[in-house]
Amino acid sequence: MTNIAEEWLEKAISDGHINYIEYNKLINPVEIGIGGFGKVFKYEWKECELTVALKCLKVDTNIDEKIIKDFIDELKLLRKVSCHPNVITFYAVTKDNYGHYNMILEYANEGTLREYLKINSTKLRWADKLCIAKELAHGLLFLHNSDIIHRDLHSKNILIHQSQPKITDFGLSKQINENSSTSSSIIHGMPAYIEPQCFIDQKYKRDKRSDVYSFGVILWEISSGRPPFQTFKPNDYSLVIHISNGNREEPIEGTPSQYIELYKKCWDKDPDNRPETSVIFNDIKQLVLNETFDQYDPIEASSENNEVSLSHQYNTNALADSLEIKTWSPLYLTDTNNSNSLIQNNSIIENLRKETIEFFNQPKFLKAFEVLCKNSTLTSLDFDEDLGTEGGKALADALCKNNTLTSLFLAHNYLGSEGVKALADALCKNSTLTSLELTFEDLGPEGVKALADALCKNSTLKDLNLGYNNFGSEGGKALADALCKNSTLTSLDLSWNKLGSKGGKALADALCKNSTLASLNLEQNDLGSEGVKALADALCKNTSLISLDLSYNELGSEGVKALADALCKNSTLTSLNLRRNDLGSEGGKALADALCMNSTLTSLNLQENDLGSEGGKALADALCKNSTLKELNLAYNNLGSEGVKALADALGKNSTLTYLDLRSNLGSEALANALYKNFTLTSFNLVYNYLRSEGVKALADALCKNSTLKELELSYNNLGSEGGKALADALCANSTLTFLNISENSLSFKLVSNNPNLKIVQYQ
Repeated sequence: MTNIAEEWLEKAISDGHINYIEYNKLINPVEIGIGGFGKVFKYEWKECELTVALKCLKVDTNIDEKIIKDFIDELKLLRKVSCHPNVITFYAVTKDNYGHYNMILEYANEGTLREYLKINSTKLRWADKLCIAKELAHGLLFLHNSDIIHRDLHSKNILIHQSQPKITDFGLSKQINENSSTSSSIIHGMPAYIEPQCFIDQKYKRDKRSDVYSFGVILWEISSGRPPFQTFKPNDYSLVIHISNGNREEPIEGTPSQYIELYKKCWDKDPDNRPETSVIFNDIKQLVLNETFDQYDPIEASSENNEVSLSHQYNTNALADSLEIKTWSPLYLTDTNNSNSLIQNNSIIENLRKETIEFFNQPKFLKAFEVLCKNSTLTSLDFDEDLGTEGGKALADALCKNNTLTSLFLAHNYLGSEGVKALADALCKNSTLTSLELTFEDLGPEGVKALADALCKNSTLKDLNLGYNNFGSEGGKALADALCKNSTLTSLDLSWNKLGSKGGKALADALCKNSTLASLNLEQNDLGSEGVKALADALCKNTSLISLDLSYNELGSEGVKALADALCKNSTLTSLNLRRNDLGSEGGKALADALCMNSTLTSLNLQENDLGSEGGKALADALCKNSTLKELNLAYNNLGSEGVKALADALGKNSTLTYLDLRSNLGSEALANALYKNFTLTSFNLVYNYLRSEGVKALADALCKNSTLKELELSYNNLGSEGGKALADALCANSTLTFLNISENSLSFKLVSNNPNLKIVQYQ
């Protein structure tokens, strides 16, 4: 690395943002491949009982300082996101004998996804392929939610460790190469996986939609078991022309139609037409569920609550004979009458079921809705399917006639503004619905305004979820105005809607006037410090809100200070979620001071806020004084040994905390000692704390004497066989633990317990 690059990296190490491990702790190097900066080696990290991979960080000397700074910032971020099971773990950096810095990464024992598919493709069932796709989508969603763009996603940048896919090589070398003066968007990467825009415009900068395109190609590759465009040479310019002309690989026979539709949307030539990563993940989850139910399980009425699940399917006549259907879009029919009418009601539902199945081959469920209008026992309706505008209108008409429905769930239905307006109109007339979810519906400003108007007239709705609709500040303002007039709504979820500071301010004003709302979710809305300051001011005046979610909102130092001040004055809030807001140590200290004065908060989530050891110490001091907090999440905060030790001491003095999450914070023995002194904690999460065998021995000894802990998470701690044996001995003495997760710990045996109430989760 250049001197300036080393300076930036060494500063990050000294500030505690990046871990540093002495090179002499790594032994037995074996070359396993070639990376973007040189050879990749496998090492044994004996102290931690880990097999790791080392990738060199040797950087071009011509790169300017800003690019180096951005690169170091991404290394910091990489450390934060190393907790996800579908993202390769970044442990630390080290300096080899040649003076080059190297990343120490998790080692994957089954090679790349491409190699894995080549070897195992003929053995994999569709259920296996869908699980691989789902886990990869989960990892990519996690990266995108963490504002990391991969920029070079392909089957060679996905590793398989013990059959589990893990995304690797994201952000780092790509950022340097793409920002260097000699690079273009096409130079770096494999053309078969690169969106056409990169071929057309050399200045085009890849974004999340670029990853989605690449992911679509990977979905096809999973279905086929082979790399895309094998008839072309890997870097043949004719392949670039072929893709730019709109050509894509053909679907493989036997592939589920919904899966084909999904990857075609992903690799659409127009980036604006590609689905969000969250939509992809949810769609694949549904496909996995379909595959699970594809065994044609018969529909049965439950003897306890008479709940029947009816589903859209495409071969109705054949399946109706045996009353067996495939699951795609569950439609729940719940009989709420008492048991004295059980036989009669079962007969009614059975007849309704047969009649509805008869009509379910209609493309938009129109006939099915006609049947549902006649029903007098329906209380819950769930559609996660492409109803479209006409389907939405038909459903709205049914709502106007039905007088039993209390819960309605709609997602991914492409209702359009007309369909949403029809539903809004139905809400004005319906007098039974108490819960409504309209997520991933792209409501648009007109749709939201129609719903807001309906809220002013509806007098029964209590729970409303409008998450993932991106209706912006104008939609937020319309809903805020409705909140000033509505007197029945108690729960409102507006997560992922890009409300901005203006939308936040409008909602804050509404909170000053509304006296019924108890729960408000504003996750990922770009509220900023101004929006949060307005909400903090509202908290000083509002007397009904008990739960507030402000995660992923870039509060800033001013925002968190205003919020901390509000907590000193508010007397109703019991749950506050501030995950991923870059609070830093100063924000942690401000909130710690507020906890000393607040007497109502019972749950606080501060995950991923880089609180550091100083923030950890301040919160530890607050725990010694606070007497109401029951749940505290401090995962991924770089608390360090000093911060964790202070918290461990505080646990010996605190008498109310029952749940503590300290994932990825280090400080093993101090954590074990805490269990000796604490008699209230029932759930403890210590995932990714590198306890190793010595740390877990101390923890096991504490478990022998602790009589309150019920749930313990110890996955990804390198416990090894010795640590496992210590735990096994402790389980013989402990009689209160009911759940223990020791997955991914390299135990050479299966842990068992004579406690019949204990559930042990152990996978490698």
